Amino acid sequence: MNEPRRRGPIVRVLAGIWGAINFTRQLVFNLLFFAVLLILLALAAGGAGRPLLDRTTLVIAPEGRIVEQYTADPASRALAKMMGDDRAVEVQLRDLLRAIEAAADDDRIERVFLRVDRLQPSGIATLREVAGALRDLRAAGKQIVAYGDGFSQGAYLLAAQADEVYVDPMGSGVVLEGFASYGPYFGEALQEKLSVDIHVFKVGEFKSAVEPYVLDAASPEAKEADLYWLNDLWQRHLGDIAQARELSVEQLEAGIDGMADGVAALGGDLARYALEQKLVDGLKTREDVERLLTERGVADDDAEGGYRNVALDGYLAHVDRDGPTLGRQSQVAVVVAEGAISEGDQPPGTVGGESTAALLREAREDEQVESVVLRVNSPGGSAYASEQINREVEALKAAGKPVVVSMGHVAASGGYWISMNADRIYADPSTITGSIGVFGLFPNITRTLDRIGVHTDGVGTTRLAGAFDITRPLEPEVGRLIQSSVEKIYDDFVTKVAAGRGAQPAAIDRVARGRVWSGAQARDRGLVDELGGFRDAIADAARRAELEEGDYHVRYIEKAPSPFAQFLAGLAGTRIGASLLQDAGLAQVLLARTVPEMERHVRVFEQALANDRGTPAKAMAYCFCPVF
Repeated sequence: MNEPRRRGPIVRVLAGIWGAINFTRQLVFNLLFFAVLLILLALAAGGAGRPLLDRTTLVIAPEGRIVEQYTADPASRALAKMMGDDRAVEVQLRDLLRAIEAAADDDRIERVFLRVDRLQPSGIATLREVAGALRDLRAAGKQIVAYGDGFSQGAYLLAAQADEVYVDPMGSGVVLEGFASYGPYFGEALQEKLSVDIHVFKVGEFKSAVEPYVLDAASPEAKEADLYWLNDLWQRHLGDIAQARELSVEQLEAGIDGMADGVAALGGDLARYALEQKLVDGLKTREDVERLLTERGVADDDAEGGYRNVALDGYLAHVDRDGPTLGRQSQVAVVVAEGAISEGDQPPGTVGGESTAALLREAREDEQVESVVLRVNSPGGSAYASEQINREVEALKAAGKPVVVSMGHVAASGGYWISMNADRIYADPSTITGSIGVFGLFPNITRTLDRIGVHTDGVGTTRLAGAFDITRPLEPEVGRLIQSSVEKIYDDFVTKVAAGRGAQPAAIDRVARGRVWSGAQARDRGLVDELGGFRDAIADAARRAELEEGDYHVRYIEKAPSPFAQFLAGLAGTRIGASLLQDAGLAQVLLARTVPEMERHVRVFEQALANDRGTPAKAMAYCFCPVF
């Protein structure tokens, strides 16, 4: 029997190449076919949108965090939402406000059904913006019904604005516990267990962002400063809830202090305790509330819940479609600085020294832009990147375009740096700001390596050559060099704040030193001009450009997503597209690879330690500010 003739090496190579080409050809054609199919489905579904009828209930049920700007691309958000992954589920503050404001004047919207029990901590100042819009909605005569399995103390601020608040009888009720700022301290773990020495260089006894790396507990100065602004935020939070529910702050405080005994007396029934404390108006299941909405509204067997309703995304689509066509109107541009400040070109959801500066430069060069609102929600980060952005703010003003800063939940340290030279600074009374200070960290692992018998040795051409190698002991004179640099940056920071605020550097230094303030406290100390929200800042920016209401429109200047990401997000928003992708294994694979991890603090220091500019140490203007 003859054995089959073996192919030569050249034939085998050619056959392999042909196989690869054939596989690639089939893959490309399959992907093209799949894309065309999705487009056809999206077109078919897009034309089948239901009209917005009279007596419709607007369902506002935000999940995840409320953010100023999405931290994931449209495709990742759409896929994450369909897969039920909360890590990338977000709702933009601007969308919530836009929908609520539109509903107030929309005769087709009869009432609002508010569900905020799946809302994650988003910052009290952010929640107060939404709460204010809900109050205006009620004042316009629109009923609000709120329901939840249970409410966190942040989400409850929104629910409390409703005409009626219901909680599930088996739910967790309303848990008001107070604000806190606790965190892990790694001093012993790093220095004794791992033998890592962290060298700290800072200015400001209240600049506590470095303490977790060198101490085992918060310093007295940090506790004093934190408790001061935390108490201010908490008392305001209680006051807001008390006003909305027509209670007194003393009643709320008594309910918190007596919660353990009160709940025990009710057999552990948290929902009944919330009812007794008048935090909710009744105990109802979701089905009970849906029947109530059906009775008050219009029954619709084809709609989820059995009553005529429209979800937030669907309503915004109607608002956008029915809105006025924008011509070459004057513009108030909005540039969002959301997240930690890092050097270079950064994606949305973070602030890049180059990328955010480029957005401000785009506003400066656009002839239709008359003024700019810089919306800041950032704990800071790189001092160098912060100054890059600050220079563009100054360039805008030099070009004759007013700049108004609107502070969100936090605008501290580097977040304040990029705000300080605006024509006007607005902050919510519960904004976290200040933290004017600078620090640097330099880790050293010499003792760590000694424990396993590894030692560093060699030669250098100067006294400083190799001085910033973390495997070598840090020389005292190198430490003095870094400390001098940090002190110089702090002096620059204080001097720039003083120039921008029309004050003396010594006066700014007294309220700086790394200390954190609430927005109200910052206003009293001259660091903030006005207490107000985003809408107040927009109106101010328009006035400064001498624009009358109706003569301009608000335009967000931000990075545009790729065409494919826009397409996939649009497809996922349709019923057919969502159904198709929800069952697709491809969606799950893409989701696992694209949903970002939101470890904010770790990412900031990881990027700083990357040291991509070749500098020996980076000065940081950053605040470890909590989110409630």
